[in-house]
Amino acid sequence: MKPFDSNGAFQLLTEASGLRQAAVRSVGVTVFAQVSAFAIQMIATVVLARLLTPADFGVVTMVTTFSLLLASCGQVGFPDAVLQRDKMNHFLASNLFWINIGLALFLTTAFAASASLLARFYGDPRVARIAIAASLTIFITSTSVLHLALLKRGMRFSAVSANDIVARTVSVAVSVLLAWLGWGYWALVAGMIAQPLTISIGAWLLCQWVPGLPRRVEGTAAMVRYARNVSGRWSVGYFTENMDNLLVGWRFGSGSLGFYKKAYDLFSLPFSLLTVYPVAVSTLSRLNRDTVQYKRYFLGGLSILAMIGMGLGAILTLVGKDLVRLILGPRWDMAGHIFTFFGLGIGIMLIHSTHGMIHLSLGTTGRFFRWGIIEAAVTCLMFFLGLPWGPVGVALAWTAASWLLVMPAFWYAGRPIQLGVAPILSAIWKYVLASLLAGCACAGIMREIPSLVAAPGAAGALARIVATSLLFSALYIGAVIVLHRGCAPLYQLGRILREMSPWSSFSKPAPAAHTGAGNDASVLLSPTASGEST
Repeated sequence: MKPFDSNGAFQLLTEASGLRQAAVRSVGVTVFAQVSAFAIQMIATVVLARLLTPADFGVVTMVTTFSLLLASCGQVGFPDAVLQRDKMNHFLASNLFWINIGLALFLTTAFAASASLLARFYGDPRVARIAIAASLTIFITSTSVLHLALLKRGMRFSAVSANDIVARTVSVAVSVLLAWLGWGYWALVAGMIAQPLTISIGAWLLCQWVPGLPRRVEGTAAMVRYARNVSGRWSVGYFTENMDNLLVGWRFGSGSLGFYKKAYDLFSLPFSLLTVYPVAVSTLSRLNRDTVQYKRYFLGGLSILAMIGMGLGAILTLVGKDLVRLILGPRWDMAGHIFTFFGLGIGIMLIHSTHGMIHLSLGTTGRFFRWGIIEAAVTCLMFFLGLPWGPVGVALAWTAASWLLVMPAFWYAGRPIQLGVAPILSAIWKYVLASLLAGCACAGIMREIPSLVAAPGAAGALARIVATSLLFSALYIGAVIVLHRGCAPLYQLGRILREMSPWSSFSKPAPAAHTGAGNDASVLLSPTASGEST
């Protein structure tokens, strides 16, 4: 893709007609790629859990808790500014590229210099060596940020997704090979460096753009402010999301952190599968002047996400212990116990995450940042309250905070467009109730089958997972049909899944787009993006 014409103007490929079709097809490509990435990551998890110890994972997590924050500073704000801005050109993109590179060089140097302090904080000398190596990922990540953002702005999600799959495969291959050779935790560090390096090489090959020298261009300051607000909000969120790792590692050591982190990784997999935020930002940002269409798209996507997320969260809660034992092996049983408490919050956290899309697509990033501070305070308070009960208490704190904050978050985000809480509740409450009813009924029925409950080993775990999943799915679908007095949600989901099929255009750009949306609006949403505060 060559993003700019001879005059430096961005060549937008999807403006004229078919916005809904382009968005849904892009979602299909993205979800297909995320399922592939999920499979790759699951293979890596199964293999590495048997080659490495919980302490190996724990000591690396002590470092990545901080390094991933710094690596993602420019990776969040600047791409969102590119996606949301009405007009983009070569000179603006070049300025953002060099600003991002300069920031990354500073953060890389600062993080490497602080390695010894980090090691003293945790009381583990290995942390210093890992931190110096991990600092490289901060700079490497920054080199691909603008190229990937331009590809997404051009709706080339198939190319971005394919590049990500290749990078994940390379990272996993490096980690598994080195773990097999006995490198211990260094195998994880090497894989961590290989992934952004592969992504960067692929991004430069896919987006044939060479940044120009920095120059004074109107709009640069506005985009930097936009990126600053988004990055600030994301940093607050990241701090909140990793405070649990910090507390568990500090209070209980690398072994307990290894169990906790592996449970959290499995808990976060549904988010990586269902997060298609760049598609949603590109779509909703073009509708933010049409409140009726905007609400239709958002609520349609939220309803679909609620149906999938609440069902998936309930299943994972029911089969969590057996799933972890089957995937990681019996020595990881403690991670399975922790995961059960995470599972209770999967569905509501998926729903909760979408409130950020309202802020980002409307450009109200100042409000988004301020709300992030409130969420951080509440969530961290819950972590401290749960800490006396160990990693299980911290996991339960995640779930409690999500249920407590979800409706206030939507109320605050929707105020600029008078969205209100009532439409949000209308879109999700039936799926919440259906998952609760089906989950309780499924748990009660399974307890009445002692031969299945007591079945030993991996075969017993697999049998329980299959039986529980099938039983819950039948009960959940039945409850959804009863509560909706018909099969309309299932028909809608089936229709959208057919439209999302990536096969016909996996290697092509999405078709041109129009601004009309049908009543079955269906862009799945998730958070992160940009704009001036209002």
